Amino acid sequence: MIKKSCFVIGCTGQDGSLLCKSLLDQGCKVIGITRKVNYSKKNFIKLGINEKFKILPLDLNDHDKILELIRDNQPSEIYNLSAQSSVSVSFSKPIETYNSIINVTYNLLEICKKISYQGRIFFAGSSEIYGNVKTRAKVNDAKSPLNPYALAKNTSMNFVEFYRKTYNLNCITGVLFNHESSLRPDTFITQKIISGAIKSLRDKDFKLEVGNINVIRDWGDAEEYVEGIQKITRATSLKDQIICTGRETSLESFIDKVFMQLSLNWKNHIIINSNLYRETDISRSVGDPTDCWKDTGWKSSIYIDELISKLIKKKMKD
Repeated sequence: MIKKSCFVIGCTGQDGSLLCKSLLDQGCKVIGITRKVNYSKKNFIKLGINEKFKILPLDLNDHDKILELIRDNQPSEIYNLSAQSSVSVSFSKPIETYNSIINVTYNLLEICKKISYQGRIFFAGSSEIYGNVKTRAKVNDAKSPLNPYALAKNTSMNFVEFYRKTYNLNCITGVLFNHESSLRPDTFITQKIISGAIKSLRDKDFKLEVGNINVIRDWGDAEEYVEGIQKITRATSLKDQIICTGRETSLESFIDKVFMQLSLNWKNHIIINSNLYRETDISRSVGDPTDCWKDTGWKSSIYIDELISKLIKKKMKD
């Protein structure tokens, strides 16, 4: 039996690494593609998949190389997870961020159009495109991007929809709301809090500074979301979809839940520093998973308490 071939562009990050593992577990032939020549293998080592698939450092603006790679390997699925994904960095490097998203999207779509590619193409979208939401965001709700990263993701999503409807390419965007795993670095607030709580457990005098704890997010499990990504990519009817839990948690509640699981009072260890507030922070970001469940049969089953427990256990082992 010929193995199904899959490309994972942006294979070294959290989602890319988890997706590679999932595809390998299914017996797929995986080719990982990364922008970086000196890429990190730490996620692959953690997941036990290092040296189990081919990884190609590639200039994602190199039209001819990408075209040749797709023609030679004939992947049935292409997953594009590549981007400069830090919102805060996007303010200091707006053009770099924008280009890292838009150029790859455009090149990939144009190449696939040129060669009449018949496989499926997934593009990672972001909940940041909706800005502050009053209810639960649905995929076609009004967009209100508040940072360069969100602007680029919104443009990318528009390109994908245009190529799907105009050129009949099998391409979609999966709009991902916040999702976490132990592969996140401590620069992400969730891991920063969990690491801080564990330090507080070991040192009663430890203090952790955070910014605005009133922000509300829809947090899910990254391993589970990777399954959702594949489900919407393989759906009979291709539509842009939101991948989320549909449940909201304030950062204060997240902090409280983390410290409670370690039998600690967060108020003894957390210092709220107003200098860490950002005017452009989204105050509320929650998605509506109804359409994804109705159209594909996928929905999240891991909610905030189980997610936190999972993250703490992993971090304690590190």
